Amino acid sequence: MTDKAYNVLFLCTGNSARSIMAEAILNRDGRGRFKAFSAGSTPSGSVRPEALALLGKMNYKTEEVRSKSWDEFAAPDAPVMDFVFTVCDNAAKESCPVWPGQPMSAHWGVPDPVAVEGNETERQLAFAEAFRMLSNRISIFTSLPLTSLDKLSLQKKLDEIGSAS
Repeated sequence: MTDKAYNVLFLCTGNSARSIMAEAILNRDGRGRFKAFSAGSTPSGSVRPEALALLGKMNYKTEEVRSKSWDEFAAPDAPVMDFVFTVCDNAAKESCPVWPGQPMSAHWGVPDPVAVEGNETERQLAFAEAFRMLSNRISIFTSLPLTSLDKLSLQKKLDEIGSAS
């Protein structure tokens, strides 16, 4: 086993909810084996209060999360990513920057809780469902024997995780 901490980037168009939640979940639940980041192609500039409230209620750290452009991670001085996951369908269809180091990537689409209309309870439930899906997928990801899988097998497993609910 290696002591390497894997860098993981979660992408979503607005970088305001799903990718932010994924970043917080992996940074805590990855237990030091992973360093998570998040970004968006057209960041909203702010993190949704519903996402922050849910993360806070679940005791996830949110002090350092912010909505930011994926351009930050394509810069020469950016951390080199080992994995890049899109968590919204729009970001998966966009032309992504060329990531230094050629990270492994997969699409883990999660319905957008921000798009849910309805009363406060319905909106909170949408954020909770997105959190649950991300948490489940990240749990599967962190359980993978990364150092013992060949690249093709690992890619297959990363793609399969995107179908997990």
